[in-house]
Amino acid sequence: MCQIFAGQDPSNYEPTTRRLRLNGQSTSIRLEQSYWDILDTIAAAEGITTPAFVSKLHAEVLELRGEAPNFTSLLRCACLIHQGQAVPQPLAAE
Repeated sequence: MCQIFAGQDPSNYEPTTRRLRLNGQSTSIRLEQSYWDILDTIAAAEGITTPAFVSKLHAEVLELRGEAPNFTSLLRCACLIHQGQAVPQPLAAE
């Protein structure tokens, strides 16, 4: 089993930084290339660019939560949800 994980191409987990605008503010996000590949796929399916998708997601999180304390982790979890490896948890009742 370890060969499946340990034997993967190192380019899969190579950190890649992309500069983009999140709701008008210039920033950079560093994720492993595999996550960028998934985000590119999601964005293409939505018919928008990856920066536009990430910015839209960020805006939705701000609207829903008021902040995004660890946005890169949120992006990784979104990729897992997209890949069917995680199920989003319902919002807690307030």
